[in-house]
Amino acid sequence: MARSALLNVMVSAVTKAGRPLARDFGEIENLQVSMKGPADFVVAADRKAGQALVAELTKARPGYSFLTKDRGLLPGTDESHRWIVDPLAGSTNFLHGIPVFGVALALEREGQIVAAVLFNPVTNDLYVSERGAGAFLNDRRLRVAGRTALADCVVATGIPHLGTPDHPGAIRKLQSVMIEVAGMRSSGSPVFELASVAAGRIDAYWQEGLQPWDIAAGALFVREAGGKSSDLWGGEKMVETRSICAGNEKIQGRLLTALTTARG
Repeated sequence: MARSALLNVMVSAVTKAGRPLARDFGEIENLQVSMKGPADFVVAADRKAGQALVAELTKARPGYSFLTKDRGLLPGTDESHRWIVDPLAGSTNFLHGIPVFGVALALEREGQIVAAVLFNPVTNDLYVSERGAGAFLNDRRLRVAGRTALADCVVATGIPHLGTPDHPGAIRKLQSVMIEVAGMRSSGSPVFELASVAAGRIDAYWQEGLQPWDIAAGALFVREAGGKSSDLWGGEKMVETRSICAGNEKIQGRLLTALTTARG
């Protein structure tokens, strides 16, 4: 695909930030003998990737503000543009030596996400999308899966764990979906789950307790691949409610119904 100047800037930034993560990932196994060492190492790797992203993007687009996982809100002089950055999406996977992690980046313009990229430096998978121009994985155009019955679908979510808000409610939702679908999956990274929905690898995904950097890039991938995303109440307030439900239009609606039933 022919990339716009904006996407070229974003791809350059995530690949420069991602390459050191791949090298750091190779060191994780050597640190597993220490309980403290790996976690500190991941924090340092996250910080380095974030600094590289901010530096590269600031050079290319001076004045844009940032919302980052590692540093919070960094105001800029251009109030209409904001980068939404996760320098190490899937950090728990990274810590445990699971190669499902990467650099996620989205651009918000006047409150709307207009471009997104996601780079896994271990697999070299590069997802890119621009509003109105489609979603792509390594230059292959993406389309959401076409299944229409939940019974035929593989659905993903985050498995409730220690610290999950409203743990009983999360379990009820999980149980309500499990009995209706062909299979359940959890990769450990919301943005990668949404990218997999866009690629048609899984049929749908839902999750609560998310942050803007978990949602921004992935929601654009899904929409530009022909799918639909909403919050768990069927509205557009995904960031405000910290929730998302995504899939093709029919499956997304049916999944919402199952989740609503579980909520009571």
